[in-house]
Amino acid sequence: MTRRVVLASSNAGKLREFSNLLAGLDFDVVAQGDLGIESADEPHLTFLENALAKARHASECSGLPALADDSGLCVAALLGAPGVRSARFAGPTADDAANNAELLRRLQEHDDRRAHYTCVLVAVASADDPEPLVADARWQGEILQSPRGSGGFGYDPLFLVPSRGCSAAELPAEEKNRISHRGQALRELVRQLAVWR
Repeated sequence: MTRRVVLASSNAGKLREFSNLLAGLDFDVVAQGDLGIESADEPHLTFLENALAKARHASECSGLPALADDSGLCVAALLGAPGVRSARFAGPTADDAANNAELLRRLQEHDDRRAHYTCVLVAVASADDPEPLVADARWQGEILQSPRGSGGFGYDPLFLVPSRGCSAAELPAEEKNRISHRGQALRELVRQLAVWR
């Protein structure tokens, strides 16, 4: 029997990714926006707390099991920033270009360019589920001196993938989805969902 699950996101790309990976497990994934559910607040200091808050909010509003993720870029020289503030690094209304410019500005005086993307995924059977499923992954890289590539989104043009010798924005979408932080975490979550109660 197909089980309906709400995704605590209105991002069409994320919905496609989740739907494809969960298709073999008889899950029907619906975006929270399609159910008229507003986005949850993300006031927390960690990816885990924000992902859990989003999942619980979507489940409470829909009465369905819920999936949520929180992800971002963590830069060693900036003590983990932008971190959970990745989407708002240059301000509350910042776009990708502004966030990338702010990142380069803050790294001007630093030689250490090590960075990683982090993704934390959470699944809850109900809003008050005491045993949420949690999967997380990191994607190691470095920050380039200037943007390269036109694919991806966010900090991808600045994120060098050393094993590929190119930026995340230069990778074919299929390869990026396979090796990225979100792709790794999704595969781990799918493994756990296969035996979910």
